[in-house]
Amino acid sequence: MDEQANGASGTGQDGQQASNQSRRRASESRRAADRRGRDRRGVLDRRTGLDRRRGPGRRRTEDRRSAEEGEMTPEQFEFLVAINEYKRVNRRPFPTWTEVLDVMKALGYRKVADPANIR
Repeated sequence: MDEQANGASGTGQDGQQASNQSRRRASESRRAADRRGRDRRGVLDRRTGLDRRRGPGRRRTEDRRSAEEGEMTPEQFEFLVAINEYKRVNRRPFPTWTEVLDVMKALGYRKVADPANIR
């Protein structure tokens, strides 16, 4: 009886060791993927000082650069406050694009000119 118990526990240990090894391999591959991802983020070209992710010659506008750094124009801040108010009142943490358009219209935005290039 003791031999059967030892044999069963030995088999269980082998299975557990194999399971631990596969978990360890999966964890190591995730860590390697994280390292690769970290290396790609924020890569600056030393000669130009530009972020290479945007591609050659694609600079941000002054308004966009300021907004990304946390400095907003009064118009941008008004829009942000309106979106946050909409999310709070309607209990919608992630409004749809249609809802965002409704908020913009409520602020008074109307299409008055022909579409321009977005870049």
